[in-house]
Amino acid sequence: MEKFWYLIYNFIILPLLYSALKIAGLFNEKIKRGIQGRKKIFETLIIDLLHIDKNKKLIWFHSSSLGEFEQAKPIIEEIKRNKDVNILVTFFSPSGYENSKKYPFADLVTYMPFDSGFKANRFLNLIHPDLAVIMRYDIWPNHIRAMKKNNITNFLVDATLNPNSYRKLFIIRSFHKILFNYISKILTVTERDKNEFLKFVNEKQKVKVIGDTRFDRVHQKSITAKQKGLINPSLLKDKKVIVAGSTWEKDEEVLFPVFKKLSKYEKDVLFIVVPHEPTIVRLEGIENELSGELKTIRFSHLNLPAGQVGHYSNEQVIIVDSIGILLTLYSYAHIAFVGGSFKQNIHNTLEAAVYGIPVIYGPKIDKSVEAKQLAKLGGGIVVENTKQAYREFRKLLLNEHERKAKGEVSYNFVHENLGATSRILEEIYKVI
Repeated sequence: MEKFWYLIYNFIILPLLYSALKIAGLFNEKIKRGIQGRKKIFETLIIDLLHIDKNKKLIWFHSSSLGEFEQAKPIIEEIKRNKDVNILVTFFSPSGYENSKKYPFADLVTYMPFDSGFKANRFLNLIHPDLAVIMRYDIWPNHIRAMKKNNITNFLVDATLNPNSYRKLFIIRSFHKILFNYISKILTVTERDKNEFLKFVNEKQKVKVIGDTRFDRVHQKSITAKQKGLINPSLLKDKKVIVAGSTWEKDEEVLFPVFKKLSKYEKDVLFIVVPHEPTIVRLEGIENELSGELKTIRFSHLNLPAGQVGHYSNEQVIIVDSIGILLTLYSYAHIAFVGGSFKQNIHNTLEAAVYGIPVIYGPKIDKSVEAKQLAKLGGGIVVENTKQAYREFRKLLLNEHERKAKGEVSYNFVHENLGATSRILEEIYKVI
């Protein structure tokens, strides 16, 4: 059965996938960068390997993209503090690779080669990892098979498996059963995830509930967030701040009428809007949508030298035209809205919840266990439309006691789920 599936994968599925990527690369700049970036990865890797100490053990961490890599960072950084090892970091996506090339805790950063048997074996023969750690879900069949054949221990970490996953479809279920059994250890986020993986895995002891390192990561980053001084404190004096993070147009269609109405009754409210993709077109679109009723200023125009308020003149909306600062901006909020929840799937609710504030979001949270848990506990609030969103925002602005109570729930939710990193490290240290 294994040979049958790998023949199907390598001679039918993989050529179709590669052709689709090549075609998509003609129209999508991100995909095009990913293809071009892999053209000389082996030549570059050979040179880079000359600059590391080959006597040290090497741990390979693979993430699909930047979001999954954030979950790997607390593990990598703790290893580097305690063990004298080499760390190799790979990505499938160009966004992860391009934003992490200078990550100080990695000795080597590169793309994962496209998933052919030849390239997977060549890659392993070059790096000789003592352990491979795959973050969350980015499992590539030929790489997994090559690790198995080369007796390389590999962990799937922060692993999740939805009960409705396509992997359980009858026609491909047996293929994924082969893949999951090739993995040395599967460390899951929840008990439910463990039970779903056990439907595939023969050796039950290989699957273990560990938790989610995202809790550790947001907590780690929140500790130093306010020290960054992104916004002058005098600008925020006597204001109630609402931060809308990672918003898409679908989110803004619901939010902006709320902001306009709230501003008529709540003169001390400051809205900080952080669009998911702050392109010039998106920024201008937001400004046009709000103009006439709300005064706006771009974050980069605040121009805040020490002790001054810069160009800010009591605008009601700050539109953030920078990336990578959302978690820090949440530290200024009294209430947060998390985007993606009216588009396709909610973004990271933990980045806001860690600060002990109520978190409001739309209904598209099926793929987010933590968003559903937070709502069930009462720290998160799900809204279906503009009318309901206005009602919830207004209530929290008027009722400080309720706002703080829900914020305390959010805070406790994050802090009660810390510790996945240390439990994963226990498993890693058994191997290295």
